[in-house]
Amino acid sequence: MLDPLMTQTLPASTMDKCRACGAPDPYLFLAYGEHSPAQMLIRPESVDEPQPTFPLNAQACLNCGLIAVADQIPENFFAHYLYVPSGAATMHSHFEEFAEVIADRVGARGLIVDIGSNDGLLLAACNARGCATLGVDPAKNIAALAAKRGVETHVDYFHPASARELLAKYGPATVITTTNTFNHIGNLHQFMEAVCILLSADGTFIIEVPWAKEMLERAEFDNMYHEHVSEFSMLSMVKLAEQFDLEVSDVTFLKGIHGGSIRVFMTRQTAGFPISDNVAKLLAEERAVGMFDKATYDARKREFDETGEVLVSIIEDLKAQGKKIAGYGASARGNTTITYYGIGPEHLDFLVDKNPLKQGLFSPNTRIPIKPVEAIEEERPDVLFMLAWNFFDEIYAQQSAFRERGGQFLVPFPRPHLVS
Repeated sequence: MLDPLMTQTLPASTMDKCRACGAPDPYLFLAYGEHSPAQMLIRPESVDEPQPTFPLNAQACLNCGLIAVADQIPENFFAHYLYVPSGAATMHSHFEEFAEVIADRVGARGLIVDIGSNDGLLLAACNARGCATLGVDPAKNIAALAAKRGVETHVDYFHPASARELLAKYGPATVITTTNTFNHIGNLHQFMEAVCILLSADGTFIIEVPWAKEMLERAEFDNMYHEHVSEFSMLSMVKLAEQFDLEVSDVTFLKGIHGGSIRVFMTRQTAGFPISDNVAKLLAEERAVGMFDKATYDARKREFDETGEVLVSIIEDLKAQGKKIAGYGASARGNTTITYYGIGPEHLDFLVDKNPLKQGLFSPNTRIPIKPVEAIEEERPDVLFMLAWNFFDEIYAQQSAFRERGGQFLVPFPRPHLVS
């Protein structure tokens, strides 16, 4: 594990071709500047020490529509991880629904392997339906949380060597899943090779990720950070699958997950699965919003910058009125937002987060203290800046006491606005 408190600035390798389709010279449309990794929270005793930083640049492949972070940081930054999906009630209900889909696909005897299985929330739901499951995750601390749910985890990165090891020990997987993890993978082709090693001849590889089309159309570029190196279009999925004798046979749009996500079903071309009409429908939607035109990215980048200008203006006006403002969600996307827009401790008194692994630490780059959600009642801020805006409906419902005393929510996307 790389010491997260190391102080030197580290070099970052830069992508010169699309990691999905291989097309040369992706278009650099948004340079965020130097950022520490968004999940590299700071311990109190180190809050005055410098952090390692990397350039953060967003590129678009005009051939397939993949939106990618150009800069790769060392993969062993993720041997100790802080994000868990179980902190959001939305993800509990979502994974219950997804487990039904998986259980129907896997049948009575098949094996489900979840890559990036995290704290085991999805596989626990599959286990409850009588499925045979195995998680794969490199983070030992998170695998320990999964074990408490009764989920077995193979602690390692997923690559051809580990896939062969799993195949020899457990046999082929009927379903391989990865939820909000595929976008973390720098070497997609190596990962896909591993999938093809482990997947049964009639198996299904199911990927859930935010849909790049939604992010582009709404200029929601807060979801770019070093851990999320790719935002996938449908066309990038199709082109990637073809290189491994797979095909995208179905897709489901998930409106309420992470700002709009897609659930992509890849199957072997030789298996003969029918191709759903949904695939062509989503491909057409991507063409319609201009995912393959430079001008689209330039226009959306201007919108993203304008959002920041409006946000800072609103926050400074609220502070001038003597308002106390807390940020809700010490999320990675939230850290991109406040770092890029220059929102710091002079704007936000503190952050709150439900994840106990983050409480008592400080945000990277901006060094804002992170407290439990209970601090909202204890310190009584006037405004909650919704850094975790993708869970706003859930948070709004939970914060009835805050609303009853006149508290307001500042929601940044798709356009900044205050909600009472």
